[in-house]
Amino acid sequence: MDRRLRPDARRPVAVAFSGGGDSLALLLIAQVWANRAGRPLVALTVDHRLNPKSGDWTAACEATARRLGVGFEALAWDGEKPKAGLPAAARAARHRLLADAARAHGARVILMGHTADDALEARLMREAGSSAPEPCEWAPSPAWPQGRGLFLLRPLLSQRRAAIRAWLGRRGLAWIDDPANLDPRFARVRARATAGGIAEAPAPRQAARLALAGKIEEMAGALRLPMADFRAAEPAEAERVLAIACVCAGGGARPPAAERVRRLARRLRAGDPFAATLAGARVQLVDDDLLICREPGEAARGGLRELDLPAGQAMVWDGRFQLKASEPGLQVRKLAGLARRLPPKEARRLAGLPAAVRGALPVVLTADGAVSCPQLGKTDGVKAKTLVRKRLRAAAGLIDREPD
Repeated sequence: MDRRLRPDARRPVAVAFSGGGDSLALLLIAQVWANRAGRPLVALTVDHRLNPKSGDWTAACEATARRLGVGFEALAWDGEKPKAGLPAAARAARHRLLADAARAHGARVILMGHTADDALEARLMREAGSSAPEPCEWAPSPAWPQGRGLFLLRPLLSQRRAAIRAWLGRRGLAWIDDPANLDPRFARVRARATAGGIAEAPAPRQAARLALAGKIEEMAGALRLPMADFRAAEPAEAERVLAIACVCAGGGARPPAAERVRRLARRLRAGDPFAATLAGARVQLVDDDLLICREPGEAARGGLRELDLPAGQAMVWDGRFQLKASEPGLQVRKLAGLARRLPPKEARRLAGLPAAVRGALPVVLTADGAVSCPQLGKTDGVKAKTLVRKRLRAAAGLIDREPD
């Protein structure tokens, strides 16, 4: 874990702890590392509210954490559960809850107990047509915006599940077995039955390092890349970077369809002047550069709607900007339709930006109707920062260690 975690840091490290054998082994190993490094641990247990015994399981997790001297927090996935796609919905809810809790504790990394068997099961599921993600050893949190700035580390990804359980058994330790892991209605359970008989597991998957993304510059939440660099890159890398950039500049969380990305990349390499929308982002050529920015007219996801800014609370608007108000009565919305009300200095700076970038910028409105854009100047009562480029770098594999 030393390769990814900073032994000299003092912030907590979060551990996703279900009480199952894999996560129990992870917690024990993490405790040894944390004691050596002088880092606090916090175990986070998600109760999905899917089994009548889940409350007892959570209590058992807490007892284990307390016995080990590890901090603990119980989280719950409340509300109605979907009738279809339950495993995917549970996975998404789990990542959101873990991300929110880790952030509240000051952690930047969440340890996950995935094993080589989990990776093998995911591959088998994908071969059967599933969209189940294959776990990487190190990756940004998939929850957005809850997971901004957070990374997942899977130290057990090279280990087989049977070996982990044998290790626990030799120590006389018991773990929780969720009966859902034996229910053949779920694709993962069916894949697990096959994976257990495969002797050789895949090597831990490492996220690709996409060097092309390092050449992208940001301005006011928009991304700009010289077309010479785009054309010089391998097509597969260029397409992956294009997809990631569109998701980041568009503020969403769902990657675009691969075929749409390929078609758009071919048009860009051809050099014809055009504009297209992908994943909530507008893509066009400006001079000799590729410009990717938020499409201000795209309202399908509702991200560009008005948002009240509670005093003292960091809020994410449109998946692209984080704003924290120091006084009450402030609201953020898109700039489109409000440009004439900007202060003169901000209006001059706005004129220096490409026209496509302007309408989706955030503006802050005060109770008395004053308008200011924090990307164009200092907005009284608000601290703001863009999330786009850091998110891009994380998704492109350019951040390979716990952030400072």
